[in-house]
Amino acid sequence: MTRSPLWGLALSLPLAGLLLLLAAPSADVHWEDHPSHFWLVLGTAAVSTTLAFATSGIALRRADARLFLISLSFLAAAGFLTLHALATPGVLLDGPNQGFTIATPVGLLVAALFAGWSALPLRPARSRAIMQRAQLLRAALIAVMVAWAAVSLGSVPPLDDPTPVERAGGGLVALAVLALIPYAFAAWRYGLMALRTGAPLLLAVASAFTLLAEAMVAVALARSWHASWWEWHVLMLMAFGAIAYSARREDGEERFSDLYLDQTAAGKREVSVMFADLEGFTTFSEGRDPREVSEMLNTYLSVAIPPIVRQHGGEIDRLIGDAIMATWGTRGDQPDTLAGPWTPRWPCSARPPGSRTSIRAGRASAPA
Repeated sequence: MTRSPLWGLALSLPLAGLLLLLAAPSADVHWEDHPSHFWLVLGTAAVSTTLAFATSGIALRRADARLFLISLSFLAAAGFLTLHALATPGVLLDGPNQGFTIATPVGLLVAALFAGWSALPLRPARSRAIMQRAQLLRAALIAVMVAWAAVSLGSVPPLDDPTPVERAGGGLVALAVLALIPYAFAAWRYGLMALRTGAPLLLAVASAFTLLAEAMVAVALARSWHASWWEWHVLMLMAFGAIAYSARREDGEERFSDLYLDQTAAGKREVSVMFADLEGFTTFSEGRDPREVSEMLNTYLSVAIPPIVRQHGGEIDRLIGDAIMATWGTRGDQPDTLAGPWTPRWPCSARPPGSRTSIRAGRASAPA
């Protein structure tokens, strides 16, 4: 708690610097360097993309809705930042493109909505609903970004105005105000969690959302190619860099565990487990050429695995010789799949002569 005033003071410095530059126009120096702009924005997008994929993969494995929504926030920022980088004169287009130019504030607004959503209390039922639609949510976000790029390149109204976007425009101010609310809410919620737990990653996330909120203010008020304009680019890099640095200091796949929901952190959930192996496999393989045994196993597994994964939604946990271990419900988004008996229809040609498949299935508690 004693550090919170210092933390708040440190985060307020960029905003104070922006206000100082705006109050003293002579200090808001002009510097137009296209390569620097391109690599700065593209580098920021790369950091955000890395965070998006890292958090998304863990969120899907752990069925954690909060972490998944945060990953969508990173993905939204990364996609629109990439479009803004391509708007640098001479990179993709010779002239200005309105859609690519304002891609950053639009992306920051979309990212803010996901950030605010992630900070809401997510009860188990709501969390399961989000994870059941996780792939759809991500696909919809990617579709929106692709559509924005297509509309921008096609110069479809109102993105057909070639006039460069200047500061304090009504549209930019509106986007900034809309984004400030969810960013402020998310920063407040994660800040409270950081103060309660002392987790550096939570503090980094709260700081990042604060910096992104300040970046939105700079987007609306700064003059293009001036120091105040460069500031919001640097603020975004600092925001995502702080999270990446903090996460890298943690261990392994659990480096984002401080962001987990309580039910994920509790560490247990009911899952369905199935073991399947070939009775008589040992007898069959004795005295046979290893290549013949390997060919038979490959044929058997190529027939046995697809029904488990494609038709019944299982995950292959491991393969040990002729044994298959499959699981259901490890992500918390599936019903009691193995509540009744299930006998797969596998061709006899995939099994050794005289053998049969032994199936054992049941319920178990497993780490989340």
